[in-house]
Amino acid sequence: MLRRNFSAFSPLEQTIFYFCDRVRRKVQATSDIGMQNKDIYTVSRLNSEVRMVLEQQFQRIWLQGEVSNFVAAASGHWYFSLKDSGAQVKVAMFRQSNRMASIKPQNGQQVLIKARISVYEPRGEYQLLAELLEDAGSGALQLQFEQVKARLLAEGFLASERKRPLPAMIQRLGVVTSPTGAAIRDILTVLKRRAPGMQVIIYPSLVQGASAAGQLCQALSLAYQRNEVDAIIIGRGGGSLEDLWCFNDEQLARLVAKSPVPIVSAVGHEIDVTISDFVADIRAATPSAAAELVSSDQLHLLERLQRLQRALVQAQRQQLQRFAPKVAQLAQRLQARHPSRQLQQQQQRLDELGSQLLRRLQQRLQQLALQQASLSRQLSALSPAKKLQQHQQQLAQQQRLLGRAMQQRLQQQQQRWQLLLARLDTVSPLATLARGYSISFDEQNQVITNSAALEKGQLVHTKLAQGSFVARVTATER
Repeated sequence: MLRRNFSAFSPLEQTIFYFCDRVRRKVQATSDIGMQNKDIYTVSRLNSEVRMVLEQQFQRIWLQGEVSNFVAAASGHWYFSLKDSGAQVKVAMFRQSNRMASIKPQNGQQVLIKARISVYEPRGEYQLLAELLEDAGSGALQLQFEQVKARLLAEGFLASERKRPLPAMIQRLGVVTSPTGAAIRDILTVLKRRAPGMQVIIYPSLVQGASAAGQLCQALSLAYQRNEVDAIIIGRGGGSLEDLWCFNDEQLARLVAKSPVPIVSAVGHEIDVTISDFVADIRAATPSAAAELVSSDQLHLLERLQRLQRALVQAQRQQLQRFAPKVAQLAQRLQARHPSRQLQQQQQRLDELGSQLLRRLQQRLQQLALQQASLSRQLSALSPAKKLQQHQQQLAQQQRLLGRAMQQRLQQQQQRWQLLLARLDTVSPLATLARGYSISFDEQNQVITNSAALEKGQLVHTKLAQGSFVARVTATER
């Protein structure tokens, strides 16, 4: 039944039908084996396997629709429904993805998302997990660019008075870019030619894609935290508007504006302009131009180094001439109080102290040996083994005495009981009965001791030494 007109269904419906058919066949197969071999699903297991089938069957898809029921949770995650005129589907966009989103969706807004199909297992709900979100309207990127630029301009981040010049001598340069892109190769080529002594520290990051802005922020934050460079170049080579869009990220722009060292923005080509160019201290047309800005010509540096070297030599000579008399005076004082003399006295004192320490240690060892011998003798005299042996002998003797006393006591009690039994037998009514006597009882089981208590015709029970009998009274005598 599930296979009828199967090609007419959507891929999602085909997957669900395929999974249901597989479950039905498995249940049917286990039913034929017997009740004891049934593979019974739990709800949690069913939802888990449905989720795995959907996630394995479908790759990431692009979907366009209208936002409704948008909720920004306290955890930072976004939840909303994406609908069109005939249906809707629930969407979840987690914090690590939505913080890279270029917009925050509003109810009624048309958006384009890239998402994975999954199942929320606790409620068994089919949903989409969004990874990218864009405004589906025309000119959305340009509109967003202008909005970010206007906000930064209003807050003063684009003001010219906050721009800082580059240091006169940059010894360490930080570069935030892709470690495998053309931009880093151009920068290193220029620096090798113009400033081979400059140390370059690369803070690697993606420079294109949904996660590029976040990685750029992380790389800049790492550079600020380590505080090891004199200036920073951030940028990449040319590309389309979408390729360069990560450099228009507002969070990245604010981070660039708060840099503790001057920043050069070198994004794309001459005609490319990004938000990072506006907030950086200096904008370079290309990464190569940025490398030229941060480096001085090698010949100029060499001339300056030679001048500084000559000045240093002259200053050293003057210092030597000024300190020469003082050095001679200190040499004479040192000769009078040569360290070797002090060392000899200290060595002799050390030998004396060592000998004293050795003697005291030997004396202490002898005292401890005597104490140990004395304690060993005391321990041997007070050894618990001897006392234990004495107590064991005493215990064995007491056990023997106790056994004999118990035997004697038992014999005495047996003799006493035999005597008491003999006495009891003499006064026992059974013995009397054995000599030919009998005991009679009335109907109330009372012993009859007087014939006057009997009436004619009354039943009397008589007990003999061997058995008993019942008689009826015909006559009585006093």
